[in-house]
Amino acid sequence: MLALALKLGLAPVHFWLPEVLQGLELTTGLILSTWQKLAPFALMIQTAPTINSSLLIAIGLLSMLAGGWGGLNQTQLRKILAYSSIAHLGWMVLILQFAPSLTLLSLSLYIIMTSSAFLTLKTNNALTINTLATSWTKSPTLAALAALVLLSLGGLPPLSGFMPKWLILQELTKQGLPLSATLAAMTALLSLYFYLRLCYALTLTIYPNTLTATA
Repeated sequence: MLALALKLGLAPVHFWLPEVLQGLELTTGLILSTWQKLAPFALMIQTAPTINSSLLIAIGLLSMLAGGWGGLNQTQLRKILAYSSIAHLGWMVLILQFAPSLTLLSLSLYIIMTSSAFLTLKTNNALTINTLATSWTKSPTLAALAALVLLSLGGLPPLSGFMPKWLILQELTKQGLPLSATLAAMTALLSLYFYLRLCYALTLTIYPNTLTATA
C-alpha cells in the first residue's frame, strides 16, 4: 500500500512529486499528473478490500491536509498543481473502500479538470502567479476559461469539481464517519483558498502599464 502511495504521490511519501513536477514542462507534467495515475490506481482498487480501512482513511486525510497546506505559500503554478494532485488523490483514497464507483468518478473528473488546467496554462505561457496577471490583457476569453477550470478544481459549486466532493462527504456520513467528513471538508477550504488566490491574480488584477507618455 505504501509502495502504491509512493507511486501516486500520496502523503506521507509525497515529497518527490512537487519537486519533480516543478522541473518538467507543462506537457510532460500533464502526463505525470494524469496518465501515470491510472496503473497504480487500478492496483489500489483491486487490493483495497484486503487493506485495513483505518490505513486508507489516514492516508486520505493526511494527503488532503498535506496538499492543501503545502500549496498555500507557493508561487510556482506547477508546484500548486502538484499539491492539488496530492489533495485530490486523498479524496479518492478516503472513499475507496466504501464506494469504488465514487473513486472512479472523482478520478475521471480530476483527469479532465487537470488536463484543462495544464493546457490553458500552457496556452497562456504561465508558469508563476505573476505571469497570470498578463493573461487577461492577452486573451480575456482564455483567462476566463482558466479561472473557471481552477475554481472547478477547488470544488466551488455549482462547477463540476464540487459534485464528487459532495457525494464523498455524503457517503462518509452514511458510513458513520462524520469526523472524517468534517476534516475532509475543512481541508478542502485550504485548497480552495489558493485557487481563489490564482483566480484573483488572473481576473481581478491589472498588469502595470510601463509605457511612457510621449509629448
